[in-house]
Amino acid sequence: MKTYLLHHLLLQEQDVNKAALLAKNEVVSYGLFRKRSNALAAELFKRGLKPGDRCVVFLPKVLAECWSIFGVSVAQGVVVPVNSLLKGPQVAHILTDCEARFLLTTRDKFHSFSPSVVDAETCEVIFVDELDLDAGSTAPVDVRIGEDLAAILYTSGSTGLPKGVMLSHRNLLAGTRIVSSYLRIGPTDRLASVLSFSFDYGLNQLLTSVANNASIVLVPFRVGEDIVRAIREFDITGLAGVPTVWSLLIASAPSLKREPLPGLRFLTNSGGAVPQLTLDRLRERLPETEIFLMYGLTEAFRSTFLSPNEIDSKPGSIGKAIPECEVMVLRDDGELAQPGETGILIHRGPTVSMGYWRCPEATAKVIKPNPLKSPNTGVDMVCYSGDRVRIDEEGYLYFVGRNDSMIKTSGYRLSPTEVEDALMMTGAFSSVCVFGLPDSVLGQRVHAVATATSDEPVETRAILSQLSNVLPPYMIPRQIEVIDKLPQTPNGKVNIKQLVEERK
Repeated sequence: MKTYLLHHLLLQEQDVNKAALLAKNEVVSYGLFRKRSNALAAELFKRGLKPGDRCVVFLPKVLAECWSIFGVSVAQGVVVPVNSLLKGPQVAHILTDCEARFLLTTRDKFHSFSPSVVDAETCEVIFVDELDLDAGSTAPVDVRIGEDLAAILYTSGSTGLPKGVMLSHRNLLAGTRIVSSYLRIGPTDRLASVLSFSFDYGLNQLLTSVANNASIVLVPFRVGEDIVRAIREFDITGLAGVPTVWSLLIASAPSLKREPLPGLRFLTNSGGAVPQLTLDRLRERLPETEIFLMYGLTEAFRSTFLSPNEIDSKPGSIGKAIPECEVMVLRDDGELAQPGETGILIHRGPTVSMGYWRCPEATAKVIKPNPLKSPNTGVDMVCYSGDRVRIDEEGYLYFVGRNDSMIKTSGYRLSPTEVEDALMMTGAFSSVCVFGLPDSVLGQRVHAVATATSDEPVETRAILSQLSNVLPPYMIPRQIEVIDKLPQTPNGKVNIKQLVEERK
């Protein structure tokens, strides 16, 4: 059949008896995966889901996440996967912002973030682990097309609360096709899933696995040894991660020093640059594993990659454009950057997103008409990344920095404003400035500088503990530094540049 919707990936000619999904003590065949996805879709349809309705999936890393994502698509809905690390305020914002029709979760997960955040009049809660999906059911008829909205992935903006990035079915299928091509993913592969499906990077692993009749293994972990143990136990051939995952492998996987993993065919990295020392140690301990270094952003999925055989010749590079896409580097004057010059990275191709959910002004700042298009071409939209890169004589790109104040830590992109708001809500501070400082493991660590509301000493440890109730771990500052007064620029704004420079 012609594949143009997300769930069509599951309707290909897979071996129905082959393992599609694996986790500790659980194996789900392609046949059962398809049956559960269809049964969930029928349940959503029976409960009144209309084409285009948003369904939030808020689950721990369990196999039910997989058929929830596909089931929503089969039901003609829009899936909104939410990171299980998020706390009540973030979940409440997403439910309200996307106007969720359904929340798919577990009873334990539901009560972990306070049921009071759910508007019972507009959003129905379904405990997917309590449904009987093995009986199977007839799936609703397809009424959507490839250009329709398939998923909303929430990512932090430069200010305030997270915004939902809208991805069409064609966006997701293009990303699946492209990554599959240069990673050469096939039916014999077993991919380890350690990242949340709320990441475009994590979601793509699930889709590429299904698209290529491969298998995906869900791997929850706390230390690097958990990942290495899973790779050995499940004969994993591919692993995708962010820099903190690789640091964990080096620091807390002692068996990796003693015994390599010859069956691990490839590693892929995104979410920030891998520190050179970490990269060197990975290559030393995994000599038979290919390492693909990638750069991307949710608004355009993936923009560049550096192949394994170019790591030595182009150290520090983020590579060149992925297949089917074009990457341009524009100087501040709007002209193409020449070798040795820096500019904004602009992405053109089938993975350019539909923009931000109900944020036309924010969308217009990122998704714009191609400034270099031929006058004879039609509508041609590109994605302005906000990242500054340098281009060399051979067209390879090197990341320089961001144009905005976003912090990139542990593979997450977060808004300083959201952390500042949480700190101000404690009542302990009269002013707060949050920014990122360089960190060899995290990429950047979150740092807060604040002034107190009174002359009494501030118990910063207690404040950090308090934040853990409203912010996920990666958003919590490593340190709150209390000073008498925040420095200001001549126009009265906080001088962030001075604060950062003084602490490097």
